[in-house]
Amino acid sequence: MRRASRRVVLKGAATSGLAAAGLAAAGIGTAPAASAAGGDRPRSVTARLGGTSVTLSVAHGTLRWSARRGGRTVVAASALGLRLDDGTVLGRDVRVVRERHRTRRTNWTPVYGRNATVTDHYQEQRWDLTDRTSGIRFGVQVRAYKTGVALRYLLLDHGTATIADELTTFVFPDGTTVYSARDENAYEPVAPGSIPVTGTATTDNGPLTDLPLTATLPGGLIACVCESSRVGYPRLMLGSVSGEPNTLSAFLMEHTARGTGPVEPATTVTTPFATPWRAVVIGATHAELVDNAELVLNLAPPSALPDTSWIKPGKVFRCELSTAAGLQGVDFAVARGLEYIEYDAGWYGPEFSTPDATRPIAAIDLPSVISYATSQGIGVFLYVNRLALTDAGSLFALYKSWGVRGIKLGFINDGTRTMTDQIIDWARTAATYELLIDMHDDVRPFGYERTYPNWISLEGVRGNEQFPTATHNVTLPFARNIGGPMDYTICYGQSRDKTTNAHQMAMAAVYYQPLNFLFWYDKPSKYNNPANWPGLPWFNAVPVTWDESRTLAGAIGEYIAVARRNGSTWYLGAMTNESSRTLSLPLSFLGGGTWTATVYTDGTPGASPYRTPVVVGTRTVTAADTLDVAMAPAGGQAVVLKPG
Repeated sequence: MRRASRRVVLKGAATSGLAAAGLAAAGIGTAPAASAAGGDRPRSVTARLGGTSVTLSVAHGTLRWSARRGGRTVVAASALGLRLDDGTVLGRDVRVVRERHRTRRTNWTPVYGRNATVTDHYQEQRWDLTDRTSGIRFGVQVRAYKTGVALRYLLLDHGTATIADELTTFVFPDGTTVYSARDENAYEPVAPGSIPVTGTATTDNGPLTDLPLTATLPGGLIACVCESSRVGYPRLMLGSVSGEPNTLSAFLMEHTARGTGPVEPATTVTTPFATPWRAVVIGATHAELVDNAELVLNLAPPSALPDTSWIKPGKVFRCELSTAAGLQGVDFAVARGLEYIEYDAGWYGPEFSTPDATRPIAAIDLPSVISYATSQGIGVFLYVNRLALTDAGSLFALYKSWGVRGIKLGFINDGTRTMTDQIIDWARTAATYELLIDMHDDVRPFGYERTYPNWISLEGVRGNEQFPTATHNVTLPFARNIGGPMDYTICYGQSRDKTTNAHQMAMAAVYYQPLNFLFWYDKPSKYNNPANWPGLPWFNAVPVTWDESRTLAGAIGEYIAVARRNGSTWYLGAMTNESSRTLSLPLSFLGGGTWTATVYTDGTPGASPYRTPVVVGTRTVTAADTLDVAMAPAGGQAVVLKPG
């Protein structure tokens, strides 16, 4: 899939202070010393934690890695290595010169998230290596968490290096199914060797899939391949390998995802340098996988922002493009418990022919709308197409002076190293002006909502505004949403929905989306008679950030049930695919005493899923009870559980 012959640059130079500081922060060069290795005998080291293990091995000079969970194989012996630009391969003829290990456990508090506190507990093994032919020094780090495993490469010489390929492979057991999707395509369950060939003349071409990539394994295990801490490096895709039906291979993107901008066939980095982490989030059950997603955050750098008090997650309403619609949107947001309104594409003119996002169209008196919104405690988001981002600093400073609270960036073309750097710079620059960022279109998560928590959401998914199937909706919690927050506009009460209204309601608890666009395609007038819309109290109340999250049941592509707590109240969402089903969910996660459950459930199925009514009822429950959650085809259920 890549040219094999490229020029390499590996020369002596002073290491930049930034690179050195970053490596020190990652623990590179600071781990406890271990005895030097000698000889050419096969050898291996294993990091273990909580029933999960990851092993590094070398035989005849060749590096391999593997991972297990509960004694079962997740990733069989797989290749490790980097190819430099002159064809030099690091990983096929190596000598281990140093071995180190450490175990670390800390707790940290996210600005917002699935849980109020995150535990970062891992055992790490590291080999420092020398390539016998070139003399280049490099290393491999692996970590075992209870929730999965991770690995990355370290280039240890001082100078620069030009990386042409990453040679990491993932060899799955026989009988594995992977859920492949590229750009905004639907997920397709296939064998690892059968990833569909995609791409165009101006994009990367081949049997390639985007991350996160979920694999269901024999024996009930499930794993999701993600990346974290991608800095100064292209985005990772995975590709099928001809003649190796169970193998997926790393592919570093050379084009942007949708083919704009220069082609970058190689990446020059200042060394010492650490590549992004390749994480495999693992669940003994499908439900457990969803709860283990914070592994991606644990691998990312801590917050770079000294003050995060201004960062407020929230629910958003998109307004039509007029002053009156903006003012009505503010009133609707106040009435419905939302935090933000947004003007989307077109507020400054046709987005692909108007690169000036500093002047609203005549129909919008933006200062009046922002002033009124601010007086009502509502923030304003503005959409900006990437063509208007030629001077992001000046634009963001202007928006800050207007009183704007956030920006939704459109048609962001992630993929190349240049775009990785650009995305991080936009998030950093926006933070300077206390602006939230929501990045849209084909951009993929890599844990940096921890580092720049103002980067509050991103798309990178076949969105709900395209009215996908219920099967797609119950695939996302186990796939795309494992990698990070997901902007998935909720389309409650839309006649084009292929799901019931209760299914749409449940999304607000099932998905992790700290910036949640509600009532997509709607006008406030649609809800003038709330009695016609029994789900409104749920949307009024449901939060977007959580103190505790628990996935109660799930199977990818079939069903999901998640309970999340904010304060003393639990919010439970359940969704099914096109099959009706009833889930029996123990309420043992509740505290003592009695609880009042307000249940929004599917009524008698209508002529289409959208026509299925929402029925509201209440009951008293305790932690000893089991809740029977009945769902119509393409249906769902939403439950509020309050003490007393």
